[in-house]
Amino acid sequence: MTYAFTPAAIPAVPVSELDLLFPVNRIYCVGQNYSDHVKEMGGDAKSGSPVFFSKPANAIVIENNSVSYPTMTNELHHEVELVVALSSGGKNIAQQDALSHVFGYAVGVDFTRRDLQAQAKKNGKPWDVAKGFDQSAPISAIKPVHNNEHISAGTIALSINGEQRQQADLAEMIWSVPEIIAELSRYYELKAGDLIFTGTPSGVSATVAGDHIKAEVAGVAELEFDLIGDV
Repeated sequence: MTYAFTPAAIPAVPVSELDLLFPVNRIYCVGQNYSDHVKEMGGDAKSGSPVFFSKPANAIVIENNSVSYPTMTNELHHEVELVVALSSGGKNIAQQDALSHVFGYAVGVDFTRRDLQAQAKKNGKPWDVAKGFDQSAPISAIKPVHNNEHISAGTIALSINGEQRQQADLAEMIWSVPEIIAELSRYYELKAGDLIFTGTPSGVSATVAGDHIKAEVAGVAELEFDLIGDV
């Protein structure tokens, strides 16, 4: 059997320090994982379980390439996040075993069509068009874990045109990385190549074409790119 047409290239993220590419399987995202962000969005901090949604694997933008301002929105918000890259997976993973599945970490930006998300929430509809659009997941190179040294604290920040917009500490996450992996594996069979965007702190705000965005997770990676195109 042959393909009906040539399949698309496998989305992949460079691995820092190594001449390797990390092939992306699925992108999972966690909503409402910092108390201040939950409050600024009008919610109540720590509900019964994390809020999960997803993006297509080909939503990634790598190597600090420019991101095109998307269509069908006038309110594109930035959300800086720690990204977890998995080298293995499974179902019903125990919290104490969760970190053994982590290949490395990166910093990413979860772009959101906030006006479409607000409309979807109001009407009780899914968030797909608000979250899972083209180029909605810029990501840095992935820093591999060395000597089982995982990250649980440190500065996460984002600036636009040199102005600080978001800054917090990873220790402020409501749901830790092991908790996220364990809970997510109750709903999905996690696999090597999965990326998990772990949520954003407060300070999310609108961006416009022409903005220069810089995101960072201290000790992990930096991400820097331009937002281009007409609104």
